[in-house]
Amino acid sequence: MAMFWKFMRVAKYSKTALSPKVKVRGIPTHSRHSSSRSVPSDFAANAPCSNTVELLGKAYPQDDYSNVTEKILSKVGKNLHNKKHHPLWLIKEQVKDHFYKQYIGRRGTPLFSVYDGLSPVVTVQQNFDSLLIPQNHASRRKEDNYYLNRDHMLRAHTSAHQWDLIHSGLDAFLAVGDVYRRDTIDNTHYPVFHQMEGVRLFSCHELFSNIEDGEGLQLFEQGHRTAHKQECHTMEAVRLVEFNLKQVLTKLMTHIFGDGLQVRWVDCYFPFTHPSFEMEINFQGEWMEVLGCGVMEQQLVNS
Repeated sequence: MAMFWKFMRVAKYSKTALSPKVKVRGIPTHSRHSSSRSVPSDFAANAPCSNTVELLGKAYPQDDYSNVTEKILSKVGKNLHNKKHHPLWLIKEQVKDHFYKQYIGRRGTPLFSVYDGLSPVVTVQQNFDSLLIPQNHASRRKEDNYYLNRDHMLRAHTSAHQWDLIHSGLDAFLAVGDVYRRDTIDNTHYPVFHQMEGVRLFSCHELFSNIEDGEGLQLFEQGHRTAHKQECHTMEAVRLVEFNLKQVLTKLMTHIFGDGLQVRWVDCYFPFTHPSFEMEINFQGEWMEVLGCGVMEQQLVNS
C-alpha cells in the first residue's frame, strides 16, 4: 500500500511483486493552483524555424504538437534547486534534512532516497498515461503544456518520474525538480516553477506490526469503492495509511513554519490517488493551500 504527497510551486515502492503492498502519495504545494491560463505573448512566441528542437544534448523532431518556445528552452538546465545557497536549494535541503533525521530504515540509513537531477524532458506516457490520466483530460491540452512533439514534453509535474522510480524497486523516495506549464505570469504564477514530492509504499508487516492483535489485519479485500477507500483496500489499512500520511506532512510543515501552526485538511480529487486530500495552513489570518496528497491508486502500483 502506498502514500504520496507533493509540495508545489515555490515563488505539489514496491519491487517486482507488488501484490503485498499498497501505496499512498502526498503533495505539498506552495501557491500553485491546478487551473492554467493562456500564456503572455513573450512566452507564446513561435518556436525556432527548424525541423528539430535541440535540448540537453538531444534532438527532437518537431511536428504539429511542437509548441515550446526559445524563451522557455533558455530556462531548461538552470537547475536552481541544485545551486548552493539559492532559496530553492535552501528549502530542498531543509526538507531533505528533516526526512533524513526523522525516518531511518532498518539498517540505520535514511529511509527516503532523494532524486533531484532527473531530466525535465519526459515522454507523454510518463507525464500522463503512467498516472492513469485519461486521454481526454483537460490537463493534456497543448494550451497548458510545453510539447517538444507528440511523444515528448517538458514535465508538467515531478510525478512524471513516479512509475520509473517505483519500477526500479524503490519503496520510499523524494523527487525534486523544475516543471513547466503554460501559465499567465502574475504574482503566484510563472511558466517555470518547482515541485517536491514524496512516495512511500507499505507492506502488511510495516503497516500493522505496531498494532495490537494486528496479525489478522490485511491490506487488501474484494470490496466496494466508496468515498473513503478503494475497492481493493481494507478500511483498516486505509485509515492507518491516511493517519501516517497526515502525521508525516503535519510534522514537516511544523518543521518548516514553526510550532503553533494551524492546519486543516480538505477532501479533494486527483486521478492517481483515492482518497485524496489538500492541506491548508492559516497564514496571516487566511487559509492557504500548501500541499496535496492521498492513497495512491492500486492500479498505478500494480502497473
